[in-house]
Amino acid sequence: MGIAVARGRYVPMSARKVRLVADLIRGRDVGEAFSILQFVSKRKAANLVRKVLESAVANAKVKFPNVDVENLYIEKIYVDEGPMYRRLRPGFRGVPRIIRKKTSHITIELDERR
Repeated sequence: MGIAVARGRYVPMSARKVRLVADLIRGRDVGEAFSILQFVSKRKAANLVRKVLESAVANAKVKFPNVDVENLYIEKIYVDEGPMYRRLRPGFRGVPRIIRKKTSHITIELDERR
């Protein structure tokens, strides 16, 4: 287990879309991950992942005040599916159609390079 963990729960985006961004930064240094997230084309998913990454860095600073942020790297990052909210929309001839609002849970674990 890493030195710091952060979780973003009930994020209003499907896990499949967020995983595309998470795969880009897995195993990278924190500074490099921030620069990748700044220029990735999936902007909304990148902003959601960036917020969780900033929280993980802040958790590491609180838990270990003498930790060097430059030595931190993303040990694990994974995206799970959250609950799906179901909404009804009128379809053809007034028949209700189900609209699925998907959510996801983002988990990031940081560790320090030795």
